[in-house]
Amino acid sequence: MKYTRLTKQQLEELHQEFINFLATQSITGDEWESIKKDKPEVAEEEIDVFSDLVWEGVLSKVEYVENISAQQMHLFHLTDKEMKLISVKVMNPEIDLTTDTGFSWFRKNWQSDFVEYLTASKAYKEEKNVDKFELIQKGAVITKGELYQWFEKVIS
Repeated sequence: MKYTRLTKQQLEELHQEFINFLATQSITGDEWESIKKDKPEVAEEEIDVFSDLVWEGVLSKVEYVENISAQQMHLFHLTDKEMKLISVKVMNPEIDLTTDTGFSWFRKNWQSDFVEYLTASKAYKEEKNVDKFELIQKGAVITKGELYQWFEKVIS
């Protein structure tokens, strides 16, 4: 398995898509019930293949992810060729960017000496979707990139 299995809730939400996936393999509803009962390992493999297909589809569309912790923001723009990073570090230990109060402080003080910025870029290792997935596994969330784009304008 390339990524991770979809959760039970995700599979339930993608129920129709899973039925269509089984249909592309000429597996009917009755056959699926039989496979689950008689060959659970085959059923597990089918779910894994479906999960990878879903992840592949989602990851191929992801352009921006963010990982925000108490004192840092890692904002990524995932282009065709590389991952671009804008890193923001707050040097005031009393500020927590994950709270409304902390983020509000940051909006007022983003140009102060208490905030450091770093930009970097890195080529993908082997497969860009695997690299994107690793960022998500480490806590990054998929976004529309508004924060990254704003920073890109103000620090360039």
